[in-house]
Amino acid sequence: MKKEAKLILSDGTVFCGWSFGYEGETAGEVVFNTAMTGYPESLTDPSYAGQILVTTFPLIGNYGVPDTGIGEDGLPLFMESERIHPKAIVVADYSEQFSHWNAKESLASWLKREKIPGITGIDTRRLTKVLREHGVMMGRIVFDEMRNEKGERRNDEFSDYGSINWVEKVSCKEVIRYNEGADKKVVLVDCGVKANIIRCLIRRGVEVIRVPWDYDFNQLEFDGLFLANGPGDPEQCGKTVEHIRTFLNNKEVRPCMGICLGNQLLARAAGAKTYKLKYGHRSHNQPVREVCTNRCYITSQNHGYAVDDSTLPSDWEPLFVNMNDGSNEGIRHKSNPWMSAQFHPEACSGPTDTEWMFDEFVKMLG
Repeated sequence: MKKEAKLILSDGTVFCGWSFGYEGETAGEVVFNTAMTGYPESLTDPSYAGQILVTTFPLIGNYGVPDTGIGEDGLPLFMESERIHPKAIVVADYSEQFSHWNAKESLASWLKREKIPGITGIDTRRLTKVLREHGVMMGRIVFDEMRNEKGERRNDEFSDYGSINWVEKVSCKEVIRYNEGADKKVVLVDCGVKANIIRCLIRRGVEVIRVPWDYDFNQLEFDGLFLANGPGDPEQCGKTVEHIRTFLNNKEVRPCMGICLGNQLLARAAGAKTYKLKYGHRSHNQPVREVCTNRCYITSQNHGYAVDDSTLPSDWEPLFVNMNDGSNEGIRHKSNPWMSAQFHPEACSGPTDTEWMFDEFVKMLG
């Protein structure tokens, strides 16, 4: 029997639907993603930590969920991390029947196994319009029969998403090495890295030294620095910014590349500021233009904060610009081999138009 569930936004707006995942209350920042495919990748993207994910594409679950295991290289076979990171998922129409060549289970069974709530039957078009007009806001998923130990209805306060260091919650806890013995060594600062970023580096023949978000990587021997994606407000990553600034000020100039949160952290280390977008960029179809050219790319994105171009120091410049709202999509140093992208060049799932950036980074290693 279907169980009724509700999504209650912090402004009091209520959306009623039916549960198809784990039946437990939760709260998080409500955000929407306009991608047509890729829900297994999105659900395992650490950048969604602390958020309730709304999918605007109406039909979800029709191709099931692939193997969630780990491959011989130590990375997830088909996912972006080893577990689901959003607090919950909200969809218009969940498909109980699924069919795909590598499907191992249904989306519902996966959610229940990982204790993640899922709601279907929601008017996600109306919900998305509310979020676009108001901006992202906190929300809570409740079940009418949920009570506290005294038998009273729970009334948890909404927490402030930006006040929590989500990066600390999703980063690795110790140093991990991939493709050991390769000629070139790249330190990857794990702020919530997607597995395909590591795959893209390994395929290009480099050793990846994955370190925790607050690890002082400057004590290591390496040829290049890679700043990964991750969740939350970049202001929470002060320790990471300090280590990046030390790297930038080192007399030995080595290549550096950042993706998503890595773009924001690189900018802050250089002296620029960041700010929160009204409702962020979460999709597979964000158009960006390479600055000073007419070259445009379709990109995959997942971020709620952006770099303030006007605060970049004189020796830095924008590298890409978003063609929808004019926000920053990447920066580069005018003379040193340092660059970044706000979007995801590895794009799993999504367009691969900009994967060439990994080639450029590896070339810079010499």
